[in-house]
Amino acid sequence: MAHDLRLSNETVNAEAEAFSPLANSGYLRIYTVGSGRPATADTAITDQVLLAELRMNAAAFGAASNGVLTAAAITGEDAALATGTAAFYRLLKSNGTAALCDGEVGVSGGGSDLELVGTTTITIGLPVNVTSFTHTVTKQ
Repeated sequence: MAHDLRLSNETVNAEAEAFSPLANSGYLRIYTVGSGRPATADTAITDQVLLAELRMNAAAFGAASNGVLTAAAITGEDAALATGTAAFYRLLKSNGTAALCDGEVGVSGGGSDLELVGTTTITIGLPVNVTSFTHTVTKQ
């Protein structure tokens, strides 16, 4: 028998709300793709270059709506750590070591979970700012 689980809004919101505090004061690290994006958020970073590290707000996300969490304001990175094209992010707990999730990076209005202001090209020493960041628990 195939798996065909479908969740209610109440369930996806509860799952999202359980995830939310894990990201409080967490680290949002932005990387190049290197030889490929890690298979899972538990897979070690290898040749992917860390471009920027931003901090999540003490209350990282607002209330969930239809399984979607929208991040509170994220303080930008004043000076990028390296030059490259942002490809994915990794969100870590406030201890800086426990990974929570990975996702794709795009530009404002592009539909990515993490959207940067203007471009995904990051230059060492220049600021990096986030337009929006969402985390979605799917209903299917």
